[in-house]
Amino acid sequence: MGDPIVIWGAGAIGGTLGAYWARAGHEVLLVDTVAEHVEACRTRGLHIFGPVEDFLQIIPAVTPAELTGTYSRIVLAVKAQATKDALPMLAPHLAADGYVFSAQNGLNEVEIAEAVGAERTMGCFVNFSADWHGPGEILYGSRGSVVVGEIDGSIRDRTRAMFELCKLFEPDAILTDDIWAYLWGKMGYGAMLFATALNHDSMTENFADPARMKAWLALGREVVAVALARGVTPRGFGGYDPMAFAPGRPDADAIAVVRWLREFTSQSAKTHSGIWRDLAVRKRRTEAASQLNITPRLAAEHGIATPALSAVGRLIADIEEGRREQSQETFQALLDAIP
Repeated sequence: MGDPIVIWGAGAIGGTLGAYWARAGHEVLLVDTVAEHVEACRTRGLHIFGPVEDFLQIIPAVTPAELTGTYSRIVLAVKAQATKDALPMLAPHLAADGYVFSAQNGLNEVEIAEAVGAERTMGCFVNFSADWHGPGEILYGSRGSVVVGEIDGSIRDRTRAMFELCKLFEPDAILTDDIWAYLWGKMGYGAMLFATALNHDSMTENFADPARMKAWLALGREVVAVALARGVTPRGFGGYDPMAFAPGRPDADAIAVVRWLREFTSQSAKTHSGIWRDLAVRKRRTEAASQLNITPRLAAEHGIATPALSAVGRLIADIEEGRREQSQETFQALLDAIP
């Protein structure tokens, strides 16, 4: 084996990317902490199923303890909260001139750059719909945006090479010199997805309820206010324009975006967010502590109030700790926290 693309975290995002790249003839090596998943991928194969495609792909796979050697490309695709633990394990396997490609939700590029160096960090915005259903089984619910960019805004040979790889998975992938705009653009949508996990309704049902519009507008506005204060003009995907939530924009613009999200989520085989699945099915902690709660912390540096974001973070923690149930009453607590 030469220099395979190492994918650290072979779940919904990493597993789907790896299956497509392996099927296209590229050398891929999956690294995952779930031994049963590793065994399934390297023996009977990784099954990608759903309305987009259905195929089985055998892919070499190991646990972190089994990994040897150094590699020039490591795709980090673990949950945001697992980034801190994954980085010291993968760092010894990253070649001196290699890079880590963050195929994750949130602003993990900051933490990665601190651990392995900004020069060895590449950013990515991912918004396709997928869920890990069990060892060797991933639901690919619907296509979505994939954007590749260096965190310093440059475009290099390695950036173009990773972009071409991503086009094998998503033909409409984008190469950008402003990856932070896309990453911040998704933070508002991500905050809304956390809120949809406060109850058991589908994402579409949440976005369709007029009584909950107050929450979507507040969350979108708080995130955009922080992004603008940090000098970033967020960019969206499809009909999701985060700047519709910018100060001074009329309510009608933001409401139209929420209505688009209702239609967008209704077209996916994935009815609920991965956050909901973590709480309701897998009974584990979500990415809230490392992905959602970063925005209120950054907002405080600029004197920006974030009652909606802070309330979602508290309520998710309450569910994780067993103090609350996923319910309409819990969502109402969010609405009650918004002035």
